[in-house]
Amino acid sequence: MIPDLSTVWIIAFVLSLSVVLDRLLLRPLTGVMQARAAAVRSARELADTSRVRAQAASDEFDARTRAARGEVYRQMDEARRAATEQRAAIVAETRREVDRATAEATARLKAQTAAAQAQIERDADALAATVVERVLGRKAS
Repeated sequence: MIPDLSTVWIIAFVLSLSVVLDRLLLRPLTGVMQARAAAVRSARELADTSRVRAQAASDEFDARTRAARGEVYRQMDEARRAATEQRAAIVAETRREVDRATAEATARLKAQTAAAQAQIERDADALAATVVERVLGRKAS
């Protein structure tokens, strides 16, 4: 059976329509969709790259911050240690000065005590001699 001419024409129109649609609509649409998919992949890759770089920068910042904080703590410990040593030296020097001043004061006090006792003994002897003179009315020999 041979198809009639209208069937051939319909088949030709459908084939030509499919070729025209393929060339004018489907291929450009497919190209745009592929370009958009490539752009999305590129944007995701760029975003991933940026995220990795941002994470690396954040890690580096954290590491530098920790290092700087450690350095500050080290310097504070050194300053505290130096201040403690200086305070200990000042306390030791003050203690030596206090001990020296106490020793000098003790020596002066002993000397003054001995002088006062000698003076009291002389005064007692003089007073005793005066009492004896007054009571006896003459000098005691």
